This record gives sequence, C-alpha cells and structure tokens, in this order.
Amino acid sequence: MKVLLLGSGGREHALAWKIKESERLTKLYVAPGNAGTEEVAENVDLKVTDFEALAAFVKEKDIDMLVVGPEDPLVEGVRDYFEADGRFPDLMIVGPGKAGARLEGSKDFAKEFMTRHGIPTARHTTVTRDSVTQGVEFLERVKPPYVLKADGLAAGKGVLILDDLEEAKRELNAMLDGKFGKAGNQVVIEEFLKGIELSVFVLTDGKTYKVLGSAKDYKRVGEGDTGLNTGGMGAVSPVPFADEEFNRKVEERIIRPTVEGLRAEGIDYKGFIFFGLMNVEGEPYVIEYNVRMGDPETEVVMPRLKADILTLFEEMAKGQLEKAAFGQDDRYCVTVMLVSAGYPGSYKKGMEITGLENVEGSMVFHAGTKRKDGRLLTNGGRVLAVSSFGETMREALAQSYSNVGKIRFEGVNFRRDIGFDL
Repeated sequence: MKVLLLGSGGREHALAWKIKESERLTKLYVAPGNAGTEEVAENVDLKVTDFEALAAFVKEKDIDMLVVGPEDPLVEGVRDYFEADGRFPDLMIVGPGKAGARLEGSKDFAKEFMTRHGIPTARHTTVTRDSVTQGVEFLERVKPPYVLKADGLAAGKGVLILDDLEEAKRELNAMLDGKFGKAGNQVVIEEFLKGIELSVFVLTDGKTYKVLGSAKDYKRVGEGDTGLNTGGMGAVSPVPFADEEFNRKVEERIIRPTVEGLRAEGIDYKGFIFFGLMNVEGEPYVIEYNVRMGDPETEVVMPRLKADILTLFEEMAKGQLEKAAFGQDDRYCVTVMLVSAGYPGSYKKGMEITGLENVEGSMVFHAGTKRKDGRLLTNGGRVLAVSSFGETMREALAQSYSNVGKIRFEGVNFRRDIGFDL
C-alpha cells in the first residue's frame, strides 16, 4: 500500500513511525515532513493546503491512502476536494470532510452540536461585534476566571483564561477587533470548569468507533503550569485518574452521543476525533473537539497502540471498523518536549542539535527540525519529543529525563515537572 501522510510535526513523525511498522506498507511519503520523518519515509516538498499539487502527486504516484495529520487541510476541505466528481474513487482518506471538521473549525458549531445532543460541556454564549453587549452581560453573570475562545482556528493561541473582569471585557473587544484575525470574528465565552484536563482519542467510520487511548498533556510553558499556553510541553498515557468508571461515563455520555449525533445530522465522518475533556470531581465534560490526533499526545498514544495501523485505517475507510481488533501496551508511555528559547513567543531557528546518538531506551520524535549540509538543525518552537516506556509513570519519566539531558542545542528549554501532579 502506498501512503501519503500530510504534516510536519511530532504528531506526523509518530504516525509515520507507526505506519512504517505495517507489513502492508510498500511506500510512505510525508508532505512536507521533517528531519525525523525522512528517516522512515520520503519527504516531499508540498504544502498541506495546496490541494491541486497534492492531487497531482497522488495521481502520479498512484497513492492508495491519504492520512491527514493537521487540522488546517481538514477544515479547508481536503477530503471534499479529493472526493469531488469521483476523481479518486479508490483513494482511502483518513480524516473527515469539511462538514465534520467544523467540530474543530468552529467552536460555536461544536458548542451548539453538544447542546443539541445533550453532551456535557460548560455554559457558554457566542458573540460578534454586533452582540458584544450580550457577551459583557454573560461575563458579569459568571464567576472568574473568564474563558474567551476565538471561534475559528488560531494555531492553538485563540484561548484566553483571565481572572480580572475588566481585563476580560477589554480582551473580548480586542478579539472582536482582530487580535486573532478572522478566527475572532465570533468569540465563544465559557463558564470556567475547575478540574483536571485529559484527552481521549477515537477512530470512527461514522457508524462505530474504537478508543485508541487517553493522554494528559501539559500546555503551559513553565513548571507548575505557569506562563503562556503552548502546543504542548509533554504528555502521559494512560491517564492515572481515568479509571474504569470514569471511562465508562466518557463513552456513554460523550463518545457515543458524538458519533451518533454526527450520523443523525447526516455528516459522514471517517477519521480521528480528539475529545478534550475536563474531569470535574469524577464527572467528564467536553472542553473542545479536535478532528485529528493531538501533539504531543500522539507521541505517547501511538507507541502504546498494538495494531497494524494501516489495517485499522482501511477498515475505517471501508466502513467496517467494527471488525477491527487491537490492543494497548499496559506500560506507561511519557514524552517530554524540548523547545526553543523564547517559545511560544519569538524564537530563533537554525540552531544545531547534537547528542541524539547518545540516546538509549527512548524514542525521539522530531517536531521542528530540518537537515542542512549534513547537520540537524532546529526549525520550530517545539523541536523534539523524547518518549519512553516504564512499568510505572515515574520509571518512564526518569528514562525520558535521562535522555533529555543528553540532547543539546542553543537555548534548549523543557519542563522538569511533567507528570509530577498525577
């Protein structure tokens, strides 16, 4: 089977690594990829949203399966493009169409979807510039902290959590005035949920679903969950507090109603659903939906998955996911993310990375890297994810941190407290 995987981050390296294990694979391409994916696949210099160029490549190379890593091409309709006019009738696609991708592409749509299908979430309202007074009134009714979310995609930076009411009002106006571009033309204001966050990942063919695993990631850049939000500084899987009873509630109240709701609304959804959840005193609530795997969660979920992933993807594409059989490694898997100095603000690129040859007993997934003149260089804010197994979470963390200390690049930064709150 010939596979084209879209994306260039740690998520895509982890997916490529897992796909590479498949006995069914004949050739794997990654567009555009990074220095890590080129170790297990052939990188191709194509933009993930250049659908015309992607289609030409799929036709030229006779690709059997398209696996979409990031959200942008899904929200922009990559599946719809390839399925239009029956141009690629035999191409299997992992990722929903534009209608299903609205679960991530519009927070207002996601909230209304949850409301329609009785899925537990925080109280909320959606405002535009014309209804800002309604938003201010909502802020005045709820207790701090105040949660403001740009309705559209904002590269993971469109969520503000503020303690001061007056600051929340000012930021609401700033968002509606273009702070996050078009993504903030609408703003969702939510009541703050106090609890512990986690994520659950499923694969669905639109009729049934399979739970691939759970993970807890760490979004703040600083120890003790301080500083600015990032794309993720580390992750742990499985989640220790997500016991059998909690997971049962998640399936009954959230996963099943979501899949059934999509089907009831005529949305043919084939791909991943990432449930961003809050555990509030043992009760699960949905914070957000994403329509792809998470990063850095993929770097701990994929290693634990005992499956030929291409077989899973094919059964999903054919609407036969109920036949799928797979297992999960019982051990813990953790990942620690090495980032560039200044991230998630401004940072330099092109710093030489050394020491990878000294890593033992861990998997290193590349997030923001490139090779130039034979040297491995930084090429992003999040640079490398060091993932390790352990019989206990502490054992896995000790292994990752041992290897993190062997990797060097100018300005390297990482959190030293991943998993310490569990």
